Amino acid sequence: MQLYRAMIYVKDFPRMRQFYSEMLGSQPVNRESTDTWAEFETGDARFALHAIPSEIANEIKISAPPQPREKSPVKLVFEVLNVEAERTKLQSRGVTMIRRPWGSWEGVDPEGNIFGLVDPEQIRFGN
Repeated sequence: MQLYRAMIYVKDFPRMRQFYSEMLGSQPVNRESTDTWAEFETGDARFALHAIPSEIANEIKISAPPQPREKSPVKLVFEVLNVEAERTKLQSRGVTMIRRPWGSWEGVDPEGNIFGLVDPEQIRFGN
């Protein structure tokens, strides 16, 4: 069994699609349901955003800046060639970055979802 796609449900679909398009440096690949669905090619697995239905989304409050969802059971982790360079780029775009006590960097997207950044060399050597 292999992971095919990771998906998160989002309140402000246009804003989140733009955020992840800029972060990933690519546009969504799907051609259907583009007002509620965005799917990105990200290597071995795909990443998708799905709009929360408006009747539910209207009840969800997102603070500005968003509060990190520290207790969320899911965290996406993106492989990047240079964690420090990516961190600097994201911070220059206003993304909140969190330095963890164990040394890694994590970012907070516009809705508070936390994502990690990892260097492929760290993965290969188990660091």
